[in-house]
Amino acid sequence: MDSFEATYRAAESRDIRLDGRVFLAVTSTGIFCRPSCPVPMPRREVVRFFRAAAAAEEQGFRACGRCRPEASPDSPDWDVRADVVGRALRLIAEGVVDAEGVAGLAKRLSVGRRHLQRMFVQELGSGPLAVARSRRAGLAKQLLEQTDAPSTRIAFASGFGSVRAYHATLRRLYGRSPGEIRANRLRDDASNGGLSLRLAYRPPLAWAPLLEFLERRAVPGVEQVADGTYSRSVRTGDRCGLVVRLTPRPAESLVSLGVGALDDVPLLAGIVQGARRLLDLDADPAAVDGGLGADPVLEPLVERTPGLRLPGCFDGFELAVRAIVGQQVSLAGARTTLGKVVERLGSPLERPAGSVTHLFPTAERLAEAAADDLGMPRARAGAIRRLAALVSAGDLDLSGSADPQEALATLMDISGVGTWTAAYVAMHALRDPDAFPAGDLGVRRAARALGLGDDAHALRLHAERWRPWRGYAAMYLWQAAP
Repeated sequence: MDSFEATYRAAESRDIRLDGRVFLAVTSTGIFCRPSCPVPMPRREVVRFFRAAAAAEEQGFRACGRCRPEASPDSPDWDVRADVVGRALRLIAEGVVDAEGVAGLAKRLSVGRRHLQRMFVQELGSGPLAVARSRRAGLAKQLLEQTDAPSTRIAFASGFGSVRAYHATLRRLYGRSPGEIRANRLRDDASNGGLSLRLAYRPPLAWAPLLEFLERRAVPGVEQVADGTYSRSVRTGDRCGLVVRLTPRPAESLVSLGVGALDDVPLLAGIVQGARRLLDLDADPAAVDGGLGADPVLEPLVERTPGLRLPGCFDGFELAVRAIVGQQVSLAGARTTLGKVVERLGSPLERPAGSVTHLFPTAERLAEAAADDLGMPRARAGAIRRLAALVSAGDLDLSGSADPQEALATLMDISGVGTWTAAYVAMHALRDPDAFPAGDLGVRRAARALGLGDDAHALRLHAERWRPWRGYAAMYLWQAAP
């Protein structure tokens, strides 16, 4: 928000859409809340506002036990930014600081550690280590409240380097020990004997179209959609993997994330963030639908399917391979080809679940694969091997930590990769909500049916009014395609 007074008036309205964007701290109590917290609105003179929970915690405020602001979905503001801080926040969410430290984070972003610290303080009011510490604590608190896993195992799975730091951080941020937090544990009957976490999101979420999108593109052996649940294999080490399950709980605005036993997961943050990214759970549907619904052409589509999401992925390299295989072939044909590649070159799971039996092949494996093993035209196989070689050598980063424009430029230099593939990768791997595949056949068919014609240039001109949500507009057009 632009000013204290405007933010205060907005918070007075208890608008749930502000949750995750603004955090309200009260100096007289030392507590910070979501704007939608049902407690009486405090006086202006005792209120402070923060853009991040970590910034409030850094100033000594503790999270409210009633509205639990540390569990709010992340601010969607960073989803439309390609700057260093935005990329750093995504990497912190994936556990990079837990695994590599702040120095490793700075190295990934190609900036100095001190410069990164200055940028964080300027943008958020707290440094990267404080943000990472807040995330570790939030994940640990969630595990304590929602699972029966041993407290010591929770400490390390959440990213803490020692049990002592784990205890000290939880007591400082929440005013309670791990044991006291666990006393308020919530039981989850949907866990089926494994570890199950609740992932919050801003409603509405159009789950049926999202599940249909994933089901039509599910790679045999890697993914499965059954009984309203999406399952897939996820790599947790060089050769290890497990199966994650995602099931909606719309009455509670939650998605249940099942990951087996906690002992199977070295660091859980990356899996949690991968699931949020795949289902686009950090989106702000009010902002997206409000922007797109202002166009009379899209208004009926938005009203028919509010909360349509822009699916992401667990692995940017896998998504790029799938995009190349899918060029100029049907979805069914691409799935068949990818299923054969997984069977020949993917790693079998030690504990398969249903039809999820393999991990998707690594970049190193595909870079060395023979053309016959890929089972596709030689030019397309060459593009995939070149992509894999660039990724395995570290010359192409599709994780979102590199500059997206640099990643796309490198991708486009690969012979056989065109504008459609680049736009698809930008939308679903690099998380660009404004990427727009104007030349896509389905998009053009929908545009023609809506009276926009099917000329790609004219469509691009009309799509200017959909910024910065043109990727979501493409999803609505795909939904409407004849």
